[in-house]
Amino acid sequence: MKKGLLLLGETDQWVALNKPAGLLSVPDREGKEASLKSQLQKKYGKIWPVHRLDRDTSGVILFAKNEEAHRYFSMQFEQRGVQKRYGGLVIGKPLPLEGSITSPIKEHHAIIGKMVTHRNGKPSQTNYIVAEQFAPYSWVLFKPITGRTHQIRVHMQSIGFPLACDNLYGDAQPLYLSRLKSNYKISKNQEEERPLLNRLALHAMELTFTDLGGETITLQAELPKELQVTLLQLRKYSRQTLPRSR
Repeated sequence: MKKGLLLLGETDQWVALNKPAGLLSVPDREGKEASLKSQLQKKYGKIWPVHRLDRDTSGVILFAKNEEAHRYFSMQFEQRGVQKRYGGLVIGKPLPLEGSITSPIKEHHAIIGKMVTHRNGKPSQTNYIVAEQFAPYSWVLFKPITGRTHQIRVHMQSIGFPLACDNLYGDAQPLYLSRLKSNYKISKNQEEERPLLNRLALHAMELTFTDLGGETITLQAELPKELQVTLLQLRKYSRQTLPRSR
C-alpha cells in the first residue's frame, strides 16, 4: 500500500482509509491509472469496494475484505442504514440556511459521466446546513440520504450554489488568496501566485455503519491540508456572517 495513505480503521472484515483527492476509488475501464483499490490489493490481495468517492473528493472510504462482508455492507448502503456526513465549500450563500434537496437525478443525455436533475431520474435526497459564511463562499455540511453519482455536486448546482473548483458542475476556477486579501503581494521567490485551492472542495468527513458483530462504528477523516488552509484564510480575511461549525 502506498505510503502516505491514512488508515482510519481496520478489522478482519473491513478496512477504511482517508482517500486523498485526485486518486480513483477503483480502476477505470482502461485500468491504466492508479486507484485506491489497486493499491490495497498489493497488501490484502482480494478487496471489495463497498462504496465510491469521486476522484477529486477526499475522505472516508470503506472496503470489505471478503465477500460476506461486502454483501453485508452493500446491503446497509442500499437500505440507507449508513450515515454519511460531508463538508464542502460552495460559491455563494444558500438560502434557506438549512434544507433538503430532493430533485431526482439521471445521466446527462449527451455528456458521458455527467449527471443532471430531471423529473424522470432516480429519487435523490441531500440534506444540508450552512455552517459558516465567508463572502463569497459558504462552508456547508451535507448528509446525503441516497447515494447517486455526483449527488451533492449535482444538487448544489441545481439550486445555484455549485461547489468551489468543480470542473464539471461549477466554474472550475482555483481559489486564490489575492481574491481575499486586498493588499496581497506575491513573494519574491515566486513567479506567479499559487492557488490556495485547486481541487474539488468536497470532503467525506464521517461514516457511521454497523459491523458484522452488531457494533456501531463511526469513522472520521480529518480535512486535508489544502482545505484546512483555505478555511483558515477565509476566516482570517473574509467577513463572517454565521458562527463557526462545531
